[in-house]
Amino acid sequence: MKPIILAINPGSSSTKIALYRDIAPLAEANIRHDLSVVARFPSVMAQKDFRLDLIVKFVVDNGYSLDDIDIFVGRGGLLRPLASGGAYIVNERMIADLESGRYGSHASNLGAALAYELANPRGKPAYIVDPVIIDELDDIARASGFSLIPRRSVFHALNQKAMAVRYSEEINRSYRDLNLIVAHLGGGISIGLHRKGRVVDVNDALGGEGPISPERSGSLPVFPLIDLCYSGRYAKEELKKLIVGKGGLASYLGTSDGFVIARRIEEGDAEAAFYLEVMAYQIVKEIGALTYAASGDVDAVIITGGFANSRQLIGFIRKYLPESVNLRIYPGEDEISALVKGVLRVYDGEEEAREY
Repeated sequence: MKPIILAINPGSSSTKIALYRDIAPLAEANIRHDLSVVARFPSVMAQKDFRLDLIVKFVVDNGYSLDDIDIFVGRGGLLRPLASGGAYIVNERMIADLESGRYGSHASNLGAALAYELANPRGKPAYIVDPVIIDELDDIARASGFSLIPRRSVFHALNQKAMAVRYSEEINRSYRDLNLIVAHLGGGISIGLHRKGRVVDVNDALGGEGPISPERSGSLPVFPLIDLCYSGRYAKEELKKLIVGKGGLASYLGTSDGFVIARRIEEGDAEAAFYLEVMAYQIVKEIGALTYAASGDVDAVIITGGFANSRQLIGFIRKYLPESVNLRIYPGEDEISALVKGVLRVYDGEEEAREY
């Protein structure tokens, strides 16, 4: 009998859920959360019961019970750096780190907690796959420029690796034989250099590196930032929220909503067009830097994530990229199916699940 899998992908304003039998989807849902509702909770982890109720309702509404499910898998969150990708068994040590917020707070932290909460009482396995803190950086990429601040690997590992594998399968090559640059364009942006199956360099998409994104500032001039920190205008957490949450396009345009920005551009809003082009320009700068870091040996540049659906943004990116670049556009993200495929590799004996 092929296993039934429940996959859970929590985001800041949504919970994506899917039931699969092996690789075949049985039911899927993308439940949107009003930000005013989410804001009532004092922390990300305090949302656990709220989201659990939605997941249980989804399962029951689709004619299943939790006892029917063989494998539970959630999106991986902010944990200690892990040296290899793949599937990790959710255990109490992992849950303790996520609940403490020791390595940071993000909606993705709920993925493992939700899967474990549902699986553990039923004696079923719970996993995460390719969490955001996978750290495959080369030593030379880890150095920042100041000895007390090493660079971190925090990026959209799940979707980046899924799209890199998708491309390699399309051209009948192994992911481990290719050099790729993958740009995930969502509320945050991460751009990684994948060398022979390892992400050897990538911007810290949560910690203030790389291009501006719809809601994050990206890299900033250091001295003005220090001045702002000591200006007395903002508390520490307020300033972090301004940079990651209200930075980027949101800080310039008052919105990070791609549909709103697209409509404004279509209606002749020159300011909206300008700052979307700024984002494209900085994305291409990051791609160019990684291309030269790879000595020009890049098989393809892959653009993915929700903002890859933006015709205007892709047009601006093409404006700056040389025509010689092998550019592939995979709009949206395939994180749910990537979670499912990751645990199936363990179930089928192709890979061994790792302990945290």
